[in-house]
Amino acid sequence: MLLALPYEASYTYIIPERLSDEAVPGKRVIVPFGRRKMTGFIVSVSDIRPDGDFELKEIERLIDKEPVFNEELVSLARWMAAMYFSASGLCLSAMIPSGRKESEQSPFYEQSSFRPVETLSEWQEHALSVLREEKSHMYYIFGITGSGKSEVYLRRAEDIIRKGRQVLYLVPEITLSEQLSDEVYSRFSGRVAILHSELTPSQRLKSWNEIMRGDVDLVIGARSSVFAPFRSLGLIIMDEEHETSYKAGNAPRYHARQVAQHRTAECGAEFIMGSATPSLEAWRLMREQRIRRIDMPERVGSGRYPRIKVVNTLREKRNISEELEEEIRRALRNKRGILLFLNRRGYTYGYVCNTCGAPVTCPNCSVSLTYHKKENRLFCHTCGYSSPLITECPECGSVDLSPHGYGTENIEEEAAALFPSAVISRLDSDTKGRTRGEMQRILHDFRDGKIDILLGTQMIAKGLNFPKVSLVGVLNADSSLSVPDFRASERTFDLLHQVAGRAGRYSDDGLVLIQTHQPLAPAIRCAAENDIESFIRTEMEIRRKTGFPPYSRLINIAIRGKNEERTAEEADRIETLACELEAFFPDVEIFSASPCLVEKRSGYYRYHVLLRSGSMQQLLVFASRLLSKYEAPSSMYLEIDTDPVSLM
Repeated sequence: MLLALPYEASYTYIIPERLSDEAVPGKRVIVPFGRRKMTGFIVSVSDIRPDGDFELKEIERLIDKEPVFNEELVSLARWMAAMYFSASGLCLSAMIPSGRKESEQSPFYEQSSFRPVETLSEWQEHALSVLREEKSHMYYIFGITGSGKSEVYLRRAEDIIRKGRQVLYLVPEITLSEQLSDEVYSRFSGRVAILHSELTPSQRLKSWNEIMRGDVDLVIGARSSVFAPFRSLGLIIMDEEHETSYKAGNAPRYHARQVAQHRTAECGAEFIMGSATPSLEAWRLMREQRIRRIDMPERVGSGRYPRIKVVNTLREKRNISEELEEEIRRALRNKRGILLFLNRRGYTYGYVCNTCGAPVTCPNCSVSLTYHKKENRLFCHTCGYSSPLITECPECGSVDLSPHGYGTENIEEEAAALFPSAVISRLDSDTKGRTRGEMQRILHDFRDGKIDILLGTQMIAKGLNFPKVSLVGVLNADSSLSVPDFRASERTFDLLHQVAGRAGRYSDDGLVLIQTHQPLAPAIRCAAENDIESFIRTEMEIRRKTGFPPYSRLINIAIRGKNEERTAEEADRIETLACELEAFFPDVEIFSASPCLVEKRSGYYRYHVLLRSGSMQQLLVFASRLLSKYEAPSSMYLEIDTDPVSLM
């Protein structure tokens, strides 16, 4: 039996007579563990008592009427334990819904009027013909936004389902999974399940059991749905493969792409990824022909890739430039949809002392507090801390403090003043938190033309299809370029390219205005010219010279604690132990212990040691040996991140 404990171990319990017929592998049970009651996962049953002089305890009760995991998921949990340095029991626990019983409420949406596309474009036909040749098991559809990748995915899914196998369709955001499930429900005769974190545990368990029984052909979901318990997995589709939301932020810190690749290899299934902006890791695999690349360079129907203009705002004195204002007025007159994108929520992104220049920072994190005008409070977007506006600078005592910069709340106010007759809505994390379903209502109203201007953060940039949108305005496009992370330029380019793809999907009048202080930055210049090949060549050369992914693999070992000095000392101890092993692993490079880029988060100081190698096998063995020699003090926490997508 496995338990959700932070160390690798298995346990043996006695099955009482009353449960002898029901306690089988794949079910969860409640067992005594010390003074606690814990959820256990039955992975095997035996008549042979293990050796040793100890007392065996009994299982107290069963949780499940039918199995909720199979041998494949147990094997996957053990693989993840080795890959992501998290115990098998924790990995298995992370996979399975926590619900104790099924919900009576179906998580499906009502049937929609969506029908399959009658006539495919030339490029869609080409993509399908390559997939149907079945000369590879891994494919990448490199298609611009609006090129019709989704229809190709769904047609290939139909092929696989006709063969009696099941399909998983991964999307990066909950919003996309809900939109997509609505569209495909009727197409697949209702044999569709949706899995995402906003379902209640009992709703999730209901879908989970249907998949386990083979009553579902197609599963749609975000990151965690990669663990769905298929009986006969035939295909995994990963849309918007480049998205960092496919990487888990808590242990086990898995990447859904890596898990999907492992599952398809083990099951003999097909793996199709797709994006308009492939990750550099995927790009290198395509270049080395380890993934078969399929190009879709043209939009379907009457849609054309939008014109893109860069507006240099160095001398601009307001947030919405005159040029953007003029284009918004033109779009309003023509009754076309308008998207305004700014990747900062709140009213401003800083509250600053005008005397000494010091920003007001979070007491729990080493980040600036964000001013929210509606609540008239300061918020930390890292840990959730908030406080009333302060009247005195904590550094110099001055009373001359004011907001600096701007966020979505500020832009909403400015747009309302400039366009008083327009209906304006804001979609960001603050909006999402108001009421359940508020986000979906806003998206439906904007799609139906009831909202003229939709303002939002990156959640409006990803995969959403708005037929009436002709204008996209990107405000402060270079804000993400200043982040001190080797992926900053790649993320900026991806985001600009994706948000630009929302304009002109069904017409030839799409226009994107990018407001920036750095018009010559490669990420912004190449996004404006729609030149992904040039950007990737430039960025790949930088990565090759600096030795960062995709030309290496990384493991980040972070230690966090309440006391800064002791945390730094522990990081130094990890580095010392690593250096003692270095002679046996010449291919592994050790970066000196240092504070994380966000040094303090939620009251904990954070230091890290970064390991780098060209060989993942060498890196995993090295890290495993290092961690076997190191034990963190009870007051501190160790965080291991294999292939981190961010070093923040």
